[in-house]
Amino acid sequence: MIFVNRSLALEKIKCFGFDMDYTLAMYKSPDYEELAFALLLEHLVSIGYPHEILAYKYDPTFPTRGLVFDALYGNLLKVDSHGNLLVCAHGFRFLKGAEILHYYPNKFIQRDDMKRFHILNTLFNLTEAHLYACLVDFFTNCSRYVNCDTGYKHGNLFMSFRSMFQDVREAMDSVHLSGCLKEKTLENLEKYVVKDPRVPLLLSRMKEVGKVFLATNSDYNYTDAIMSYLFDFSDGHKQAETPQRPWRSYFDLIVVDTRKPLFFAEGTVLRQVNTDTGKLRIGTYTGPLQHCAVYSGGSSDVVCDLLGVKGKDILYMGDHIFGDILKSKKRQGWRTFLVVPELARELQVWTEKSELFEELRSLDLFLAELYQHLDSGSSERPDISSIKRRIQKVTHEMDMCYGKMGSLFRCGSRQTLFANQLMRYADLYAASFINFLYYPFSYLFRAPPVLMAHESTVEHGRLDAGEAGTTLAPWLAQHGHPGQQVGGRGPRSRRAEESQHQQPDASGVLCPLSPPTPSQVAGVCRDSSGEEEDDGEA
Repeated sequence: MIFVNRSLALEKIKCFGFDMDYTLAMYKSPDYEELAFALLLEHLVSIGYPHEILAYKYDPTFPTRGLVFDALYGNLLKVDSHGNLLVCAHGFRFLKGAEILHYYPNKFIQRDDMKRFHILNTLFNLTEAHLYACLVDFFTNCSRYVNCDTGYKHGNLFMSFRSMFQDVREAMDSVHLSGCLKEKTLENLEKYVVKDPRVPLLLSRMKEVGKVFLATNSDYNYTDAIMSYLFDFSDGHKQAETPQRPWRSYFDLIVVDTRKPLFFAEGTVLRQVNTDTGKLRIGTYTGPLQHCAVYSGGSSDVVCDLLGVKGKDILYMGDHIFGDILKSKKRQGWRTFLVVPELARELQVWTEKSELFEELRSLDLFLAELYQHLDSGSSERPDISSIKRRIQKVTHEMDMCYGKMGSLFRCGSRQTLFANQLMRYADLYAASFINFLYYPFSYLFRAPPVLMAHESTVEHGRLDAGEAGTTLAPWLAQHGHPGQQVGGRGPRSRRAEESQHQQPDASGVLCPLSPPTPSQVAGVCRDSSGEEEDDGEA
């Protein structure tokens, strides 16, 4: 299933753009993170860190995306969009009450202090977050070091958390830029990269209705090796409806070495890649778009010029909330699709543990009822201490169902910074872009109405499916059922009809479709002129 933050008419999209890492190429977790973590430890030891840290192993249940590392005190923080603390960990020890107040008197951080607070938003950052916890845990418990608020002392030497942060960041850069992580990945692609026969099938369908481009920070040689693997089914693997052909033929434009997010601003020099040698041709490329050519650098403006499209014609898909989604949305006005692989697990827990969230809602309502008949003249003060303790207990129990750092999207009833950024900048999101395979290219993704706090106090009757059909009957009689309007795309019309009684889940697997709600009906309704009933967005 694809989830909607802002309405988007798919047939208005003239160009589909893709990132490669963690979008087209999904890395297998936790195998890939374990590899990167081991390489990071080896690098730190090579620059002087104690050999004992090699005993640490990557724990996939500990980190989550969207954490903030405090380079002053060495804490990993989970915050909401305003900077209010939700979770605080020093190493693997979770701080509570007075301990948190010691570091953060207001339980609040200034997120715009970018020298101190560093947001770990990408899937590559999972190993980095876990490494910070391991290093803090090691030095805190090592008898050779004296613990200080801002670091550790060993004889005449002092290692601050800021210097530790810099060492880890340099290790991250070394592991990724030196090519050792890429080399290890390419040595065992089957172990580290997910291969899905639906990828070429979906891209071939997209290319029938629009233009398709690839924009990746990876270099050409690595990109070519990964993409060749993803599109090679010559081993007899069942590849639905798509004949074998070179991976570059699926794209109208291929750009490597993009250096996002710089790519969405001034960019860099656009050069052409010699695909035989992988080396760059000298000079800036100024010619027209060449079929199956590969370019290096450039900018998002160059992409628009070469493909002959403008901002809102493009739907760009990536996994990086900042480098892919936020910058493409704010600077170029591109429509955006965020890949969130964690969604499958998040939805599973959200479904299985829904009673915990319902209990939180009930406790909130109970608190409101205690104060319902009190006003500014009341001297009575209800005792809510037991209710607050219960809220904390239920929140903790709910968080632990997701992992040691809790959910990617919330802490109890409060949403995280990552959740806020996702809702603000991603028009659509799903566990995989493959989910587009189960939607016609005439589809209108309709965002549900979001009520403000004052609007939610007014009760509006909610229609069930039967009532909705009765209410919409005169309109349907005049305009026809929306299901009758989906068509005009040859073979795809039959597939659309066959999938009317099915919908994909978070992982792209089809499951039975429940009766449509009025908002779902509105999501595919078209007027007699064939124009979608969109949200009025220009």
